[in-house]
Amino acid sequence: MTLHRRSGQARFLGAGSLWRAALACAILFLEATAMPAGKSAAAPFEWGEATPESQGLSSEELDAMRDGLEKNGTKTLLIVRNDKIVYEWYAEGFDKDKPHFTASMSKALVGGLSLGLAMDDGLIRPEDLACEYVPQWKSDPLKSKITVAHLATHFSGIEDSEQGSVPHMELPGWKGAFWRQEPDPFTPSRDDAPVMFEPGSQYAYSNPGMAMLAYCVTAALRGRPQSDIRSLLAERIFRPIGAPDDSWSIGYKKTFEVDGLPLVPNWGGGSMTPRTVALLGRLMLRKGDWDGQRILSEKTVRALSTPYYPKKKNLEAGRAQAADPEAAPARPEMGLCFWVNSNGCLGDLPLDAFGGAGAHAQLLCVVPSLNLIVVRNGGDLGQSIWDGSSRLLYQPIMDALLPPAEASPVFATIEWAPPETVVRKAPGSDTWPCTWGDDSAIYTSWADGWGFEPLLPEKRSMGFAKIEGGPEDFLGVNIRSESGERIGDGAKGEKCSGMLMVDGVLYGWTRNANRAGEQCRLIWSKDRGQTWSWADWQFEQFGYCTFINYGPNYAGARDGYVYATSHDNPSAYTAADRMILMRVPKGRILERGAYEFFVRTDKDGQPVWSPNPEARGAVFENFQRCRRQSVSYHAPSGRYLWWQQNPNHPENPDSRFRGGFAVYDAPEPWGPWTTVFHCNSWDMGPGETACFPTKWMSEDGKTLYLVFSGDDAFSLRKGTLIRR
Repeated sequence: MTLHRRSGQARFLGAGSLWRAALACAILFLEATAMPAGKSAAAPFEWGEATPESQGLSSEELDAMRDGLEKNGTKTLLIVRNDKIVYEWYAEGFDKDKPHFTASMSKALVGGLSLGLAMDDGLIRPEDLACEYVPQWKSDPLKSKITVAHLATHFSGIEDSEQGSVPHMELPGWKGAFWRQEPDPFTPSRDDAPVMFEPGSQYAYSNPGMAMLAYCVTAALRGRPQSDIRSLLAERIFRPIGAPDDSWSIGYKKTFEVDGLPLVPNWGGGSMTPRTVALLGRLMLRKGDWDGQRILSEKTVRALSTPYYPKKKNLEAGRAQAADPEAAPARPEMGLCFWVNSNGCLGDLPLDAFGGAGAHAQLLCVVPSLNLIVVRNGGDLGQSIWDGSSRLLYQPIMDALLPPAEASPVFATIEWAPPETVVRKAPGSDTWPCTWGDDSAIYTSWADGWGFEPLLPEKRSMGFAKIEGGPEDFLGVNIRSESGERIGDGAKGEKCSGMLMVDGVLYGWTRNANRAGEQCRLIWSKDRGQTWSWADWQFEQFGYCTFINYGPNYAGARDGYVYATSHDNPSAYTAADRMILMRVPKGRILERGAYEFFVRTDKDGQPVWSPNPEARGAVFENFQRCRRQSVSYHAPSGRYLWWQQNPNHPENPDSRFRGGFAVYDAPEPWGPWTTVFHCNSWDMGPGETACFPTKWMSEDGKTLYLVFSGDDAFSLRKGTLIRR
């Protein structure tokens, strides 16, 4: 066994169309003139090295994961975060310079990347009929309907060349000919493999289908400087990203001449070092850019790494299937040749994760929202590659993620009441920002629903309610407001993201101010929510503003200012890398010019403010995980509690039914923020928004209640703050 160590730790460390001909000529000209003679190539990329803790991962958890993987036949394990190798381990007989077979990981790394290059060169399009490149298919009633995208996503209907547990070389008929390469694997794929169903109607894994993708791409390359997939990838990807020639091989190291085409297998038969696989992962992570050199277009990378045929309600279905022990093993969805975790079937792995996978769990996983690349090689991880990789690799990596802030010096954690004690009301409505009014009631707002029972007869994008009583016996009552209620689902409808009562006036931040999911606008009511006025200005820079809440009617506030927070993104639906803080004198809340923005703390820890929003700094940082949030002041401890969603996708997170969140605390609104509670997957769906109503915090500071929108309802759960 090889174990790299650092400071005593594991080294954490159709083809003839006129448009194609014209575009191809233009690209050939550009290729000939783009690089001035004598210009030197860029310096080769080299991985940095760092400890896991320095990059937000627990070495203890990663060691435990490695032990479990080693027991299950793992030979190589490489984890890269933020361009730094944080963990690299090899079993006996392997090292960083020894290639390992990739099996069907080649479908992504060879099939997908070669297709992407041909797409960028204007030689082929996913929607093209394959028969434009395979003339023998033009008269076939089913094969003539197959598109390039069908081949790249296993939606072609072409039967696979597997047959149960029969060894490849012993298979009869065309299937055996495919694996024995008699006379080559492409001819039986083209002529003998039958189509089982209407192309595009369903998914069915197909090695011959992938072989025909290689056929189509190679036909599109005819007459090009690199006319085969191997030389194309070598010159356009492997060498530009610094992968040594001896670190990779593809296509069984063979080229088959069929119909005058130099065909290279793209479905298997490859070997690569883990570091070379990680380089390819980095290229995809960077959306086709290599330190300023554009290798693949961002549009093409998106087509490879996002679902090409997304299913409706795929997230709920994928997670339900993954959680059901009686169900067939769940599988990710497909981009063009790459698997995509958009249906959430791989545990808590973020939904933007994608990669390649081959027999016996040869794995590449890229997680853009975590800036993370994982490579694993070895033997089987279980009967299902997806169940085994989720259980032994992906979920343990998520469990190894450290909170972005150090542990709280005051609170050890929050212990939550049993799930069966959760109270749910107002089914179908979500959001629920809360504030403590001047009449002892809690005022709130709901979104995309019908409010409390009795439900409104019509759905509203934004409605209002009043909550009376304590957490054990509360009553929610809808407040009808013609001037405040709005219609419009999702990003098209304005919704309240934060509420606050100050001196008897109820204020609200509404998101989606531009009716496209962006910007925040201020509203206010002088009659406790019955009529509302709307500001004639908005914050174009911020998509989800909330108020910091104190006691009843803003009693017990820190000073004469009102404080507000937002993630630093104009969209309420897209995650950011940081949170921002602003303040305004409480008597001037309606004045846009009275707001100041936190810039930084000075050498004495005091905040520096600026009236210019462009001068704003970060009050909290968490790469691609800053999104929905709320802040409440916990008077008994003198600490601020900041609830933050842990989004599982930077653009389309959905934690209504499953997901995580964190609670941070600080002595001041500007920090320093530390971690009270952190999870990537709570024991129930936390919803996309939540808050701690200050009214329902006990005087001794031990008990508090979380209002959250899990299951699209007003959900309430008791928590106990555990002091250190």
